[in-house]
Amino acid sequence: MLITLYSTEGCHLCEQAYRLLEEAGLQDNVDVVDIALDDALFSRYGVTIPVLSIQNHDRNVPELGWPFDTDSLKTWLTTNKLG
Repeated sequence: MLITLYSTEGCHLCEQAYRLLEEAGLQDNVDVVDIALDDALFSRYGVTIPVLSIQNHDRNVPELGWPFDTDSLKTWLTTNKLG
């Protein structure tokens, strides 16, 4: 499982989101994507980061947008059978 964290440099909320992923022991499964490097991603996530996404070819997994905490992260992972 690879979790994408849509982020950008200097985003303190994104840093908090990454720490939550670390606390959950998922840091090795996280791909941090800087939205500032892609116009389409910036247009989509520019005012909503941090956002977590999972690529799952079997089904559509909803993204988890900020604000989220440890409990909502665990719920998201469990609901999507990832945790």
